[in-house]
Amino acid sequence: MVTAVERIYDLDGGIAEVADASIYSPGIDVGKPLSLSCNAYLIRRAGQWILWDTGTGDELVTMPGGKIIAHGIRGVVTRTLMSQLAEIGVDPGDVSLLMLSHAHFDHVGNTRLFPKAKWIVQRKEYEAMFGPDFEEYGFSPELYKTLRDNPTEIVEGDHDVFGDGSIRLISTPGHTPGHSSLGVRLPKSGTIILSGDVAHFESNFVHRRVPEFNFDAGQTRASMDKIDGIIRSEGAQLWINHDTVQCATIPHAPQWVE
Repeated sequence: MVTAVERIYDLDGGIAEVADASIYSPGIDVGKPLSLSCNAYLIRRAGQWILWDTGTGDELVTMPGGKIIAHGIRGVVTRTLMSQLAEIGVDPGDVSLLMLSHAHFDHVGNTRLFPKAKWIVQRKEYEAMFGPDFEEYGFSPELYKTLRDNPTEIVEGDHDVFGDGSIRLISTPGHTPGHSSLGVRLPKSGTIILSGDVAHFESNFVHRRVPEFNFDAGQTRASMDKIDGIIRSEGAQLWINHDTVQCATIPHAPQWVE
């Protein structure tokens, strides 16, 4: 398979802690505490550095117990994104393209580090982020306000980023109004879909369970169906961002996947 993508690095984007796991899976594990993995992904394509999501804000590394930020969810950081990029040998200024699955704190926490990167965003997500009802979606504009000054490309629906199928922005609304997932075609691993929060765990994906705080339950299930169809038709892998069990099986930076 011919592809312009060289490799992908899975970066530690912090931990999300909740006191009641059932906010993600209504009626399941009621009252049980839960820790979720958070990840950001650095992609090398044709000599270019591309970042998908930015994890929880590096400043939380100074708070050992973390901080509750939205929806009663506590963000905890033990390894900064900056330190992981440095370990790979990448300066934030080297990142030329930034894409975000959506605007929750554990995905946009470090956007300010990449002021020169071109930002590609779904129109509905952009409007929700900077519109008057941002609190409805659990957004915190102070975390991503610098994105207003980034070079920006607003898209609607699925978007083939380079026109060759190597990296595809996949419209998967429901968790938030303009939520997206990302399809990355790798030379050895084939297609990997970076889930964003189309589903938080494998069991939620399999059983089409929808978190109680999602924007639209019907859209969420339709987006899961859409991703499932891509998996089946392309033999793709699905990397579920918050699934700690799966996350432990994926090599983390400075290792990479080809």
